[in-house]
Amino acid sequence: MIPTAFPPKEEIARLTARMLLEIGAVHLNATDPFTLASGLPSPTYIDCRKLISYPRIRATLMDFLTVTVMREAGFEAFDNIAGGETAGIPFAALVAERMALPMTYVRKKPKGYGRNARIEGEMSEGQRVLLVEDLTTDGGSKLSFVDAIRETGASCAHTAVIFYYGIFPGTEETLGEHGVKLHHLCTWWDVLDEAKRSGAFDGATLTEVEAFLTAPRDWQEANRR
Repeated sequence: MIPTAFPPKEEIARLTARMLLEIGAVHLNATDPFTLASGLPSPTYIDCRKLISYPRIRATLMDFLTVTVMREAGFEAFDNIAGGETAGIPFAALVAERMALPMTYVRKKPKGYGRNARIEGEMSEGQRVLLVEDLTTDGGSKLSFVDAIRETGASCAHTAVIFYYGIFPGTEETLGEHGVKLHHLCTWWDVLDEAKRSGAFDGATLTEVEAFLTAPRDWQEANRR
């Protein structure tokens, strides 16, 4: 069912950050940094996949994501909701259910046998597709999914995520140059603000995290192992 009322964007961001902290999806460690997929260190790590195990929070955030997309892109803007393999698949299904639209998913690469498909489900030429994922860092991984969608003859001008890092410059510009607009619920800055208010982490950790968020590349270079 499509939500008909929702809080302003700033309140959605605060509540989303609060929920992510509540379920332990936010990990901060300045003394023993995490290693990102890029191989670079980070004092922050977020695990949005945990959301699927919390029905009340999951439902609320999917309501938020649905109304955010409709508010920013339009109430009749899409014909198909596509999830990116693998983290985006459950969230795409939940958004599609709310919008009463077909759901598909996009593989990272052709599966290598049978139809050798990247698109699973029914996607047809001319459909306007919303790509749903759990998060984005610099937007780069979205472009391959968008290209696979467009190869079917469908269009993809929007992608929606629960969490957007919001610290690497040029992300939205990169997507924009590819003809894609990003919609999101919250960023690391929202999480940092909520973590300060709630006292979820000690002051020294939050200070180091803020230094990372302010100049991530400099922090990574200084903490490279």
